[in-house]
Amino acid sequence: MTVTRPEGRPILSLTPVAREGVRHGSRSYLTCLFKCGNACDHAEPNQTETGHVRDEIAKAIARRSVLRGTAVGAGALVLSGVAGGSTLAAAATAPLAAAGPGGPLARLNFQPVAPNRRDAVVLPNGFDHNVIIRWGDPVVAGAPAFSPYDLTLDVVKKTFGYNNDYVSVVPLDDQRALMTVNHEYDDPELMYPAGRYTQEEIAWFGIYSHGLSVVTIKRGQVAGSWFREKNLAAAPKNRRINADTKFHVTGPAAGHALLQTTKDPSGTRIKGTLNNCAGGTTPWGTVLSGEENFNQYFNTEGTVPAGPTLASGTPLATAYSRYGIAKSGSDPRKWYTVDDRFDLEAEPNEPHRFGWIVEVDPTNPNESPKKHSMLGRFKHEGACVTIAPNGKAVAYSGDDERGDYMYKFVSADLFDGRGTNAARKHNKTLLTKGTLYVAKLTGNDSGAITAPYDGTGEWIPLTSDTQSFVPGMTVEEVLVFTRHAADLVAPTKMDRPEDIEVNPVNKKVYVALTNNSNRGTSYPADEANPVTLSGTRTSPAAPLVNQSGNRNGYVLEMTPDADDHAKDTFTWDLLLVCGDPESPETYFAGYDKSKVSRISCPDNVTFDSLGNLWIATDGAPTPMGQNDGLFRVPVAGPERGHVKAFLSVPKGAECCGPLIYDDDQSLFFAPQHPGEISGATFDAPASTWPHTNDYPRPSVCVAYRQR
Repeated sequence: MTVTRPEGRPILSLTPVAREGVRHGSRSYLTCLFKCGNACDHAEPNQTETGHVRDEIAKAIARRSVLRGTAVGAGALVLSGVAGGSTLAAAATAPLAAAGPGGPLARLNFQPVAPNRRDAVVLPNGFDHNVIIRWGDPVVAGAPAFSPYDLTLDVVKKTFGYNNDYVSVVPLDDQRALMTVNHEYDDPELMYPAGRYTQEEIAWFGIYSHGLSVVTIKRGQVAGSWFREKNLAAAPKNRRINADTKFHVTGPAAGHALLQTTKDPSGTRIKGTLNNCAGGTTPWGTVLSGEENFNQYFNTEGTVPAGPTLASGTPLATAYSRYGIAKSGSDPRKWYTVDDRFDLEAEPNEPHRFGWIVEVDPTNPNESPKKHSMLGRFKHEGACVTIAPNGKAVAYSGDDERGDYMYKFVSADLFDGRGTNAARKHNKTLLTKGTLYVAKLTGNDSGAITAPYDGTGEWIPLTSDTQSFVPGMTVEEVLVFTRHAADLVAPTKMDRPEDIEVNPVNKKVYVALTNNSNRGTSYPADEANPVTLSGTRTSPAAPLVNQSGNRNGYVLEMTPDADDHAKDTFTWDLLLVCGDPESPETYFAGYDKSKVSRISCPDNVTFDSLGNLWIATDGAPTPMGQNDGLFRVPVAGPERGHVKAFLSVPKGAECCGPLIYDDDQSLFFAPQHPGEISGATFDAPASTWPHTNDYPRPSVCVAYRQR
């Protein structure tokens, strides 16, 4: 069916998606297309000559190899934590002080889940799980009945959106809590029966399937279990945040000309939030959400405005390009054909209104959520807030793009920990003023063991709320075009820095560098022909680090100077080089590789009360023969680096969430896009999980120990 817009522009029926195979060795074509707009098929937006993390890691590895004094066989990666009597071994096996009682998820010696391709959630013996909420379940009172065969916009606006990434739980009382969930993206191929809806209808459904949901949950009879409150009259704080929701812009960029549009000449009120990926729960009980791959939703049928718009004279077209926004006819959603705000010719500033950190107060459904300009604009994976010893709030965030950077924000004002309403009101302003930084890493190639770390780092200031530290750019321009500003101060390029979280026990920062399969050169894996991270041939004394770019990802461990997150210096170690333990380049903090689970593409992380690191994965390569899942990793003591698979998610799904809650009794996790496998459609699904219908439904779950 073809319909027509009021001004005469035709709307085409849904264009079938080319059903290609696995992309880049891991994700399916469908995931690449709808999640990030096939970002890896395009050149890295960052074309600067600044240094890359691969080279800094290679320095440390080469140094370790030399210090060993003997040739290292392929795969014998020498880094901190390797046994052998050095100070590094002592640091790696130091006892970990417990911050809490250490419930079953923290202490239990479970049998790891074996690699599998099942269309199910698989847990260790002794554990169970239940589904809390699924795509299409009612969120607010008056939500119509859901059926993908008979959708209306009213249904989509009031029910649980498509896909579910970050999960936050804020307690209401002893028996109830508020769960806030991101809805990252839609996939029309899996959501709708063929020929059932027009392109116009599918576009509107997709726009409103994004956003967030706030859902009241209550304890089950089994300790650790939770269920959705189905009596919506008893859940007045439930909320569906969608394209109708007005967001208030805070910080110096609020009201700036770069944020002004035809429908919002004030530049302070933004409708909706897009591609919300990970997030964070603040010490004051609000929820942060990162707007990630927002660039893919914008298109133009005309001429891209040329600018210039920056004080430095950078044309607007160049600014678009640095954020991966380009004139293109390949956008499968074609939202710009139903709403002019997604048409760059009509609204050239609309992309500047996305790419922010969003803050939502789940306890106050009448309060407008915020977009915080002080935390910068880029492809935020999420944001984690901790309180520094001096009382300032510190927020870490990664720019999830190949070759982009890590950032930190330090508040100008101090956290008020009194727990009063007035204190909470004050704390909700902490992200509006302060200083934004970008990270620069340097590998330790000193030639001698002078400290138990692989490198050092510094946080380079970009701007405060009153003063820009980047020549030629104003405060507002630094915040709206943060990538441009960072390029000018020579930070370190990273391999898709996703979740960056602070361990509440040891106060270290853990960074998931998911992968970068497009960089590096492949060489045979043999001792006579090793390579460095940058793909350069080296002497046989250096180990093979990666044969094919960074296909399986790393985990960095960062230690702030004096354990103070407000300081501008830190040290770092390479904790994990992920992949198949039998592959020579993998490394697990020096732990015996024959005893660890295979792991690939670390995405999001969380911690239990003992400080164990839990890693959710996204994009396990087909050759590894396993679905994505969740893994527990001690970060200190004799088990440091012992990766153990705790659960796997259904085929085609990525493991999202995750959250350890309720004294280590509850593990919230969120399998999103189940069955998103190339060739799958709604009518010919590759998955039917959670097996309540004949089509897949992204859902939020909780795992717990059986009675």
